[in-house]
Amino acid sequence: MLTIERLDINDAYTLIAGARAHAIEIGVPMCIAITDEGGNLIAFERMDGGKVSSTTIAIDKSFTASAAKKPTHEYGAASQPGAPAYGIASAIGGRLMVVGGGLPVIVNGAVVGGIGVSSGTPAQDQSCAQAGIDALLAQMAA
Repeated sequence: MLTIERLDINDAYTLIAGARAHAIEIGVPMCIAITDEGGNLIAFERMDGGKVSSTTIAIDKSFTASAAKKPTHEYGAASQPGAPAYGIASAIGGRLMVVGGGLPVIVNGAVVGGIGVSSGTPAQDQSCAQAGIDALLAQMAA
């Protein structure tokens, strides 16, 4: 039998709040998705002005980060023609994201979930996702 640690709804709200605060700071309204360790959606927020098209992208970034247990940007170079993972973006019905903005949430060395952010540039999305993780880790340390 396995004992699995995963994010709960309060953790998800903390992640969203941290990402939202950074999005406000940089002036880019975002779509923010939180998934559990298996890629199942826990919580989602589309900030006022967040792109409607980014809704699915944020969810899929979070899915990829948690289910594949690695940041989405790491798939970018590996998925280009001639690279070892070429074509992986079409895997799982196209849900696997290869653009920055999805990060696994790691606690005590285990992936407990993921955060996906979309509406800005990949760098902006990733910085908001990191801000969400930083908020959760700060709350856990308090």
